[in-house]
Amino acid sequence: MSKTQRVLFLCTGNYYRSRYAEEIFNHRARLEGLDWFSFSRAVAEALFPQNVGPISPHALDALQRKGIAAGGVTRHPALCTVEDFAEAELVVALKDAEHRPMIERRFAGVAHRVEYWDVDDIEYLDPPTALGKIDERVGLLIGSLQSRSR
Repeated sequence: MSKTQRVLFLCTGNYYRSRYAEEIFNHRARLEGLDWFSFSRAVAEALFPQNVGPISPHALDALQRKGIAAGGVTRHPALCTVEDFAEAELVVALKDAEHRPMIERRFAGVAHRVEYWDVDDIEYLDPPTALGKIDERVGLLIGSLQSRSR
């Protein structure tokens, strides 16, 4: 039996984009019978007290509208550690311009492993558009992982 492989999704506060990506990925991977699992973390140096509750209401609402029960709905945001990189076969940061400088500063030794997407945070892009972009990118990632395993 093969070992489940892991994807690490990163965003600034691990509250909105990376949490949504994690939930969508895990849902789709289960549906597709893919032996992959995702988890998510924050690349900021500290968590944001203005983020109320464990997950963004925008992410939660979008998941609920899709009929997806969020598995990590009670988990609060978590800061990324170098150990998180060690546990992941694939690392995806949600916004190159925003996250690359933080990752290169905090995780210089493993920064080369990160794949960058282009999904802006809430102050720059409305949630339906941002979360739609994540849906699309996760779909492409699932397809890529399926073709790798054939």
